[in-house]
Amino acid sequence: MLEITPIPVLSDNYTWLIHHPQSTAAVVVDPGEAAPVAHALESLGLTLSAILITHHHGDHVAGIAGLRDDAIPVYGPADSDIPHLTQPLKHGDRITPGGLGVEFEVIAVPGHTLDHIAYLGDASLFAGDALFAGGCGRMFEGTPAPMQGYLAKLRALPPATRVYCGHEYTQANLAFARAVEPENTALQARAERVHEQRQRGAITLPSTIGEERATNPFMRWDSDAVRRHAGEHAGRTPEGPADVFAILRDWKDNF
Repeated sequence: MLEITPIPVLSDNYTWLIHHPQSTAAVVVDPGEAAPVAHALESLGLTLSAILITHHHGDHVAGIAGLRDDAIPVYGPADSDIPHLTQPLKHGDRITPGGLGVEFEVIAVPGHTLDHIAYLGDASLFAGDALFAGGCGRMFEGTPAPMQGYLAKLRALPPATRVYCGHEYTQANLAFARAVEPENTALQARAERVHEQRQRGAITLPSTIGEERATNPFMRWDSDAVRRHAGEHAGRTPEGPADVFAILRDWKDNF
């Protein structure tokens, strides 16, 4: 199994450092800053071998220039303005980034941004801002139906799949989730656990696909309670899964 280390950057972002325990090569996902990543690599005795980018937002790419050299490939979505990109990717591509010995599948997850991709390998999903613990990214460039569609594909992954997302938003996301589904006992227990973790300053990630299925309203469009509360909030009956998602996304944006 790969070793995955969170590197806190900026105010609430995480860059993920991935390496194989039998190698000193390391891959980083979404370096929002260079200095904390360089410090983590040095302290762990690792050498950067590749950079993976999920989407073009500055808080996920700003550290590239300070970390890369001509020998370090930068993977990321094609048709994007990501700086220093050397390995453009599209949905369905498979890559084995330097030194890990593990193949990653590239999954298109448009919605937060149209170029957004996620990386799936070693039972781990590096989701960027497409899927959060207890939530999902704000819909800046996409539309509800495709965004709900990719969440359905992610929801179908094995329940034990670990979810590594780009921000420490879990506590706020679960506060909204409880407004949507106050009777969900699994959600209540998760919110209490996350509150205790944040009181200690502990990271709340990774989550799992199984945990998101049980407690994340954006993955629970077919729950009777979620549909009912979404309809009550909107003042109408939702017309289907994408409409439930659209109502929830608008509700969360104004929560």
